Amino acid sequence: MTVLPRRKTAIAVAIVAVAAWLGVGIYHIVTAPPSVRDSIWGIPNQSGTPIIGGPFRLIDQTGELRSDSVYRGQLMLIYFGYTNCPDVCAIALIDMSEALALLGEASNLIRPIFITIDPARDTVEVMKAYAANFHPRLVALTGDEAAVDEVAKAYHVYSARAATDEEKLESYLVDHTSLIYLMGVDGRYLAHFPYDTLPEELAERLRSYL
Repeated sequence: MTVLPRRKTAIAVAIVAVAAWLGVGIYHIVTAPPSVRDSIWGIPNQSGTPIIGGPFRLIDQTGELRSDSVYRGQLMLIYFGYTNCPDVCAIALIDMSEALALLGEASNLIRPIFITIDPARDTVEVMKAYAANFHPRLVALTGDEAAVDEVAKAYHVYSARAATDEEKLESYLVDHTSLIYLMGVDGRYLAHFPYDTLPEELAERLRSYL
């Protein structure tokens, strides 16, 4: 008959321990320097340096080398994905295209950009054919693996080849972050949206930054 009280005691001790652990964690976050605290919450620090984003030098679908500085003065609407993606990437790019169409002439202030996370298969030719399915002003960027990895890291984009049979390596899928990033006219991070944000909602959000 002493089992139940002991169990209750063990549970109570566990609850107290977890509460104490959470309390210590929150204390350290709250008392941390602003720059550290902001990075924990994913907020740009007070110096204005973006936590998300950074410079890039990649090749567009025409074979031209493009850097982020080319798009200064425009908002950049950036999505990371790959052309063999079965659904999510196409949905994101279609929604981006439709949102820009809803904005009319105001969309000229926004540059839609698609950056591959699968440069091994997404060559310039492949990207050109794929980009033709979406907004006419879409810039599709690829490059060598190191360059693509660097920009993906700057945007905190996760990607990893999904498990596949050895005999089907050419048809592999890639698990990846599916967010649409909005960067300011100065290249700094402004906001991000889920890949399946409805075009009407996305257009309204974008309008608030124009």
